[in-house]
Formats: sequence, structure tokens, C-alpha cells
Amino acid sequence: MPTGGRPTVRSRRLGAALRRYRVAAEYDQPRAAEVIAAHQTRVSRIETGHVIARPIEIRALLKAYGVEDDEVRQKLEALAKQSKRRGWWLEHAAHLRPDYLDHIALEDDATYIREWQPVLVPGLLQIPAYTEAITRGSPTYIAPDRIAPLLKVRQGRQAKIEEGGSMYSAILWEPVVAHPLVSTEVHREQLAALLEIAQRGNVTVQVLPFSAGVLGAVTSAFSTFSFDSEPAVEAVTLENLRGTSVLEGPEVLTAYANMYDLLRSSALAPEASLQLIRGVLRRLKEDTS
Repeated sequence: MPTGGRPTVRSRRLGAALRRYRVAAEYDQPRAAEVIAAHQTRVSRIETGHVIARPIEIRALLKAYGVEDDEVRQKLEALAKQSKRRGWWLEHAAHLRPDYLDHIALEDDATYIREWQPVLVPGLLQIPAYTEAITRGSPTYIAPDRIAPLLKVRQGRQAKIEEGGSMYSAILWEPVVAHPLVSTEVHREQLAALLEIAQRGNVTVQVLPFSAGVLGAVTSAFSTFSFDSEPAVEAVTLENLRGTSVLEGPEVLTAYANMYDLLRSSALAPEASLQLIRGVLRRLKEDTS
């Protein structure tokens, strides 16, 4: 059973993949259950992520569904093993919401991460002082003794990007850069850090300018994740008042992939974006000199 007795994003991804192949092969769950000599309930629980399929079950089901690609089989078997692996973030589980744990697990597995942020600097790009400032200023009360563990988790998440473990792209609406939500000093430090981080080979930062019109104002923050060598979107997360929602439906994934492409094509090119950030940073320094 997945850690904690609840489906994890990994077990759900495995189950969703097996369901897609079953439906494509025009098998119903009772017929799939016969393939692995199990009750229909097991197939149902595998497909919802409540139970992790064994390698022998994965092989038998894929063979029955006519999926002969060894790469697909290896990917699903690896996903089954990862579903049982205890991630580094679980050491901090007492301080984190279950939905936030799901988001971190997606980041940890992803080969491509893309984010759109119209309000804040994305968490993977935040310096500790910025994270602490927005955490303390959040309308959702967070006990002071929880802030240090949250900062540690944020730094743990950033290690994936720092080590080049995934390709990372972020699009920020111009107000994120131009209008500080924290002290001017912290904002300057954050902008300087953005310029430095954007020099990494696996990181791209773009700014959607005011001149793009209402696009930035009508599109709420979201992140997309891909898990293969190609950047096809396989999961999306949204931040809202109730926490983080993970979206995995095919139509939803397509919609958010298209929206990110629209935002990217409307944003300034990477070098022009960095020029804009440099200009804002320069003005902030002049205003306080």
C-alpha cells in the first residue's frame, strides 16, 4: 500500500497509465482481473492508486493489452518501485499538508518543470528571506515554529534545480518583478538571485510584460510536470485557498500545456526578460542610494 495508506502521486500515475492501456485495448475491469487471477476490486484499487501493482502484474496486463514496448514496461515497473520509496520530504511530513507532499513528489520525479506565476516569485527560485517574508505575511496563519522547517523543505526542493536534475522554465508576470510584495531590500536580493539562477543551463526565466494585455490578469498560477525525455505534460498543480490540487485528466493537461505555450509566446524572450529584471534592479538601487 502507498505510504500513509493513501494514494500517492506516483501510485496514481501508475494506475492511470494502466487504466489508459486497458481502455485502449477495450478490456473491462473484470476481464483485466482474470489476466492477473485476482478480483476486480484489485484492478480497481490499482487503477486508483490505492494498491501498487506488482511487476508480474504489470507485465501480464501490458501483454494482454497489446503493449509490447519494453520502454513502457520498464517505466511502469520503475514507477511501481518508486511508489514504495520514501522521499526525503517525508521527514518533514508533520509540518506539511498532504497535497503539498504530492506537489513535491511530482517535482522530485519530473524531467521538465514549467511554472506560470502572476503574483509571487516561484518557490523553486525564492531566496530564504523572500520565502520567510511572504510566509509571515500570509493571511493563512503559520505558527512561528513551523517557519524554519518550511524554509528547509523549500531549500530541499530547490536542490533538484541546482543539481540539474530537471529542465526548469518559469514565466513571471511583470508585476512580480516590478512591484515588491516584500521589503525593498529583500526584493533587490531576490531579483539579483533570479539573474544568477537564470544563467544555469537547465533554467529559463521569462517575463510576461504589461503590454501583453489581460492575459496575465486572467490566468492563475500553475505548474506543469513531464516525466520522460520529451516534455509532454503529464501532471498539473494549481494553488488555491484550500491547498494544492493535482490535475491529471488528458483534456485538462492539454488545456494547460496550450496555455503555457500561449504565455511563453507572449512573454519577452529570455535575454530581454533578464534585461527587464536588470533595469528594475538598477532603479531600486538608485531609489535607495
